[in-house]
Amino acid sequence: VDELYYNSPAGVLYDQALRYEEGSAIVDSGALAVKSGKKTGRSPLDKRIVFEEASADDVWWGKVNVKLEDKSFLTNRERAVDYLNTRRRLYVVDGFGGWDPEYRVPVRVITSRAYHALFMQNMLVPPTEAELSEFDNSAKRKPFVIFNAGVFPCNRQTPGMTSSTSISVSFKRQEMVILGTQYAGEMKKGVFTVMNYMMPLMPKRELPPAERALPLHASANIGKDNDVSIFFGLSGTGKTTLSADPKRDLIGDDEHVWHSKGVFNIEGGCYAKCIGLTREKEPEIYDAIRFGSVLENVVFDESTGGVDFEDVSITENTRVAYPLKFIPNARIPAKVDHHPKQIVLLTCDAFGVLPPISKLTQEQVMY
Repeated sequence: VDELYYNSPAGVLYDQALRYEEGSAIVDSGALAVKSGKKTGRSPLDKRIVFEEASADDVWWGKVNVKLEDKSFLTNRERAVDYLNTRRRLYVVDGFGGWDPEYRVPVRVITSRAYHALFMQNMLVPPTEAELSEFDNSAKRKPFVIFNAGVFPCNRQTPGMTSSTSISVSFKRQEMVILGTQYAGEMKKGVFTVMNYMMPLMPKRELPPAERALPLHASANIGKDNDVSIFFGLSGTGKTTLSADPKRDLIGDDEHVWHSKGVFNIEGGCYAKCIGLTREKEPEIYDAIRFGSVLENVVFDESTGGVDFEDVSITENTRVAYPLKFIPNARIPAKVDHHPKQIVLLTCDAFGVLPPISKLTQEQVMY
């Protein structure tokens, strides 16, 4: 490795992407448009969690959390590290998962693509100069490390592999290895996976569940009277759109932790769907697409730089990643000492079974 870029400014990563990553371009809004290669979405069937004694009883094993032997993880890790060591240039990003200092997890990303580095600089909580000491070798707490060698495939003959793509996590080693997919969303979800494991055990495992932290796949905002709203929903159900309310402060659009004192955002940015995006429908998100934002797999006019958000010829899963500060009414730091007053469950009911709006009782919500 001849060149190492550490927490580089957006302009430097733009330059690197434009020089060395095919399909990268600056569009008319100033955002960086990139291509993620063959994979334009996550690969959940290729995700594995190492079966380790310390965490064995804390993981719900099955079709979602698939076991992987430690030896196979180490094989993938060695393959990823060997590939990264052959690159002329690497990009390193240090940031946090979580805005609350009492709960946050330090995260280090090592990748061969500038696009991935800029993406994670947008999506992790940015450290201050003083906080960078938490990533030193002498720090008390080891950061969770993501080895992103997604440009290079895994060995399909490695036990536990079902394709040339592998996303594997070891809680004991505090590491994640990515092979065979360049889709940046795998890193974002990798951090969420770690938070889903760690937060329910904090601040102490011995405490009753109600006094421990609860990770949420949900967006959140807060009104003038400190009334927090939580919007639960799967991808594409409206979490990002509904939380970006000009009359309320945005806490976050996708991942949060609800603990005994309030709510905090896990992420430092937003990862919004772009299909059909217009300023009229979603002005806050549309205007966040500017210099420093990353547009994934969108179609644009090479002569004008104009983006066609209706064109889904590459994928319907077109995305933009931007830092929270690009939303004018974002609450920064993204944490509040207030408990949610409104809990909204969003569904995509293709069959019309559910009424458009239902007010549920506590028992119905639990069911």
